Amino acid sequence: MDDDEAIRDALSDLLMLEGFACHPFERASAFLAEVGRAPFDCLITDMRMPGMSGLELLEHLRDLGSDLPAIVLTSVVDERTRARSLALGARAWLGKPVADEVLLGQLRLALRDRGAAIPRGPAE
Repeated sequence: MDDDEAIRDALSDLLMLEGFACHPFERASAFLAEVGRAPFDCLITDMRMPGMSGLELLEHLRDLGSDLPAIVLTSVVDERTRARSLALGARAWLGKPVADEVLLGQLRLALRDRGAAIPRGPAE
């Protein structure tokens, strides 16, 4: 989830090329509207978004009792926000720009720990 369309598109393209199902959202509110209706195995979110921030989203998910793993992909350089995100259950805090393999590695770890299906590599 990212409010920057170019970043959302690039991330979606990367994930789909690697065989992952991907549902991009511009805002946390749009994601939250779908959480109860569609199954999600992992959340990749930015910190700075309009409306609800990534940190607020993580807090909201925790308050709902969600165990959805989250990966933070952000340009925010703030140790307190990073520490709070990790305390709220974020699996990783990755700075932008991030190498594709680093992000994909963290995603695969989160999915493995959740017992979710992991694509073997680029989709044919």
